[in-house]
Amino acid sequence: MSIRIRKTKLSASLRSAAALLILLLCAACTSSTALNDPDNDPSIPTISIMAPLHFPHPPSAEMLERIEGLTDVKLDINWVPDGIYTDKMNTALSTNSLKKATFVKHTDYIFVKNAIRSGSFWEIGPYLERFPNLKHLDADILGQAAIDGKIYGLYTERPSSRQGIIIRQDWLDRLKLSEPGTIDELYEVMKQFTKNDPDGNGRPDTVGLADRNDLIFGAFKTLSSYFGTPNNWGVAEKGIVPEFETDAYMDTMDFMKRLYEEKLLNADFAVTSKDMQRDQIIRGSAGVYIGSMTDIQRLSDEAMQINPEARFTLVNRILGPEGYRIWSIPNYNGLYLFSKKAIREEKELLAMLGFFDRTMEKDAANLMRYGIEGKHYQMEGGQVALPEATSQLRVSEVNALYSLMIADLSNPNVLKVAEKESMWELAERLSADNDKFIVKDPTIGLESKTNDEKSMELYKIISDATYKYMLGQISAEGFYQEVERWKRSGGSQIMSEYTAAYFNK
Repeated sequence: MSIRIRKTKLSASLRSAAALLILLLCAACTSSTALNDPDNDPSIPTISIMAPLHFPHPPSAEMLERIEGLTDVKLDINWVPDGIYTDKMNTALSTNSLKKATFVKHTDYIFVKNAIRSGSFWEIGPYLERFPNLKHLDADILGQAAIDGKIYGLYTERPSSRQGIIIRQDWLDRLKLSEPGTIDELYEVMKQFTKNDPDGNGRPDTVGLADRNDLIFGAFKTLSSYFGTPNNWGVAEKGIVPEFETDAYMDTMDFMKRLYEEKLLNADFAVTSKDMQRDQIIRGSAGVYIGSMTDIQRLSDEAMQINPEARFTLVNRILGPEGYRIWSIPNYNGLYLFSKKAIREEKELLAMLGFFDRTMEKDAANLMRYGIEGKHYQMEGGQVALPEATSQLRVSEVNALYSLMIADLSNPNVLKVAEKESMWELAERLSADNDKFIVKDPTIGLESKTNDEKSMELYKIISDATYKYMLGQISAEGFYQEVERWKRSGGSQIMSEYTAAYFNK
């Protein structure tokens, strides 16, 4: 009995010691793991970003891990589909739930100006000189985006205009049509694509143009350039006037109204999303897409998965009443702004700026632009070769990262692509050709506080009226009544402010 008691006590003692030893070992393991796990390492900053997603999938985990390794950060990126990006960004702004860095499209920038002036974002201008790459950002582009002379954002660089027309080349060939070079020829292509069975299936199941509910990046604004409409604002004898007071704007609406009445475009274009518009092109129910020419690569790749015979081409020169014209944006597509609520201390801001600066270095910039050498691209004579065989892999794993690249066009660290006329390269070449006849917005760099405060509500008046006219719901007289309402609601004050600023600059 005594032996049993001693044995039990010894076993209990051993069990206690063993348990203590296990706890100590586990604690040590946990401590060691924490030291080696970047998620728990306080010396590795977390870079949180809200960015637009222009592709079906965000970048692959492998790509993000490589970027984290090169930049020594942990990435926390909220990828938002481009079609709903503006709404999501505005929601985050209004609920004060922005990421540390948030991308703002240049077309939405005006809606953020009041928040900037109220102190919601960091002024980054004074910090740029501390960074080897950021200090060389283009002063002119920074100035285009400055507010009250102060710099708040890092810009994503873009050509002045990538706008043009993407057309089914195989449909042109089947119907023995040439690429359109005038507005009338463009109309005829759309008509033939609708009426003459361009896909050869014997069914009336195609339309000429696929469009969406976007008067700017959809078909309307590019078509308006061809008709001679000024870019947002025009300069008349008495001062600055809005584009929608010009005859060319009415001509554009009449053209779209004609397409709608003759059923040469998708009947629901006024409520069609970008994804739905793209799907019509990809699945072969429409043959003309008017917008950014760089969209051609993805449209072509995805269309060929469904129909290997699908072929596309690009047109950027359409002759109108005033010659060749195309609307332009400032040389930035958007800006990364830095939230003061999400970034409480200067050292956090410096870490964010440091990340973007590091992505401009050769290794990181080319990883983000082209992917992994040997997997996504090859090197030929010191230049990047983009094999057709890896095109879809780049789309699914790499291309979304382009949204994170700042000042990439002028970055000398980005490798050049070997001469090969891929769809993307053709789009870039024609975008450069657009520079010869771009139409600039004369109010860029000018201030109108009324426009900053009321542009959203005023734009809705004109946007609604434009769609109603094209759909035949109001007459020309009804449209101009809405223009007068726009003026009474603040538009006249904006015109006065821009006129004073323009003639006193």
